[in-house]
Amino acid sequence: RLVESGGGLVQAGDSLRLSCKASGMITSVFNPNNWGWYRQVPGKQRELVTGITSTRSTHYVDSVKDRFTISRDNANKKVYLQMNSLKPEDPAVYYCNTLEEAPDWGQGTPVTVSS
Repeated sequence: RLVESGGGLVQAGDSLRLSCKASGMITSVFNPNNWGWYRQVPGKQRELVTGITSTRSTHYVDSVKDRFTISRDNANKKVYLQMNSLKPEDPAVYYCNTLEEAPDWGQGTPVTVSS
């Protein structure tokens, strides 16, 4: 089970830190897996925003580079997304999952940015 939290309503330029807690069966494969944060806006497909490998290599889509930072806490089975300098184009529901996209997605956490 994946539970995302930390979203909310902020102003442009503000920061948010999203958290994702893995529990249940997926925790047994948490550490060797590569993880990512995805986002989805109404009417569009969910997109991968950033990922972190088991060796902590990271990658980001261009639109969030230098603003977002992904990290992981293997001991506590958590993945984080530090979002700085939020822009009006960042609002979405944010989800975490493995980069292989395990079938059971969480509810996501909504991010809203007012300009």
